[in-house]
Amino acid sequence: MSMIPTFNAYTVLIEPWTSQWENTWPILLMGFFVAAGCSLIGNYMILRKMALVGDAISHSLLPGIAIAFLIANSRELSPLFLGALASAMLTVILIEFIQKHSKIKPDAAIGIVFTSLFALGIVIITLFADHIDLDTDCVLYGELAFIPLMKSVVIGGIDFGPYPIMRMGSIFFGLLAIVVFFYNPLLVSTFDPILAKCMGIRPALFKYGLTLILAIVLVSAFRSVGSILVVAMLLFPGCTARLLSDNLKTILKISIALCVFYAILGLHLATFLNCSIAGAMTVAASFLFGIVWIFKKPRFR
Repeated sequence: MSMIPTFNAYTVLIEPWTSQWENTWPILLMGFFVAAGCSLIGNYMILRKMALVGDAISHSLLPGIAIAFLIANSRELSPLFLGALASAMLTVILIEFIQKHSKIKPDAAIGIVFTSLFALGIVIITLFADHIDLDTDCVLYGELAFIPLMKSVVIGGIDFGPYPIMRMGSIFFGLLAIVVFFYNPLLVSTFDPILAKCMGIRPALFKYGLTLILAIVLVSAFRSVGSILVVAMLLFPGCTARLLSDNLKTILKISIALCVFYAILGLHLATFLNCSIAGAMTVAASFLFGIVWIFKKPRFR
């Protein structure tokens, strides 16, 4: 028996855009919003050499999710979101605390915190899995395939699509507005904190603000792409765009454009292999990164 299924061009390439369109567009849109939202904040994390903080938060959401399920005994988004957000903020606080009150370097502090919290989450799930209805596959790998089945938002008789899409879309456009409105302060505080202070900008405020936004984006995205795979969406768009340009505005634009390809290629790959859509999106992102890395053109502005 072959591990790779037989390729059927009609099923893989045509059906998602024709007979399966009602299921295709929510998955594509949600995939794009998640990837684009993560890419916007991820670019600044990469430039600030804080990319591993996103990795730490994505791994550390597990205990907050498990405890929220244990207390609420419900799949409702509100307790899950609050538990995950509390876990994310605890991760940031612990990392900062260890760095300031010890000789441990930042990368080691990040490793200590996220492995400890992730392990704690696994222990909690192991101990109480029989008492709560917790789908660990959803936590780890996401549920993009189920987006079309979720409750829609209907306002004035108009169906705006599944609620998760509305939520993630609002976060993406809100984050885009923040980046546009605070572009110059973010730029200066990212590349030259000393100059930012001289200009009356508070670098620490923007640092912790970005960290808070990062936590919110990750908590909102993990349910679709999983608490592990979400970190790929933080890294791949920015890293790939960085190979093509040194100009931050151009990098941000390329990053968002790449997210369109991640969603489309990921959907077709998942249809072909019958695998996790979020996982397929990450494979597509790594493939595009490899292509750009090998065949990149001279950098442009």
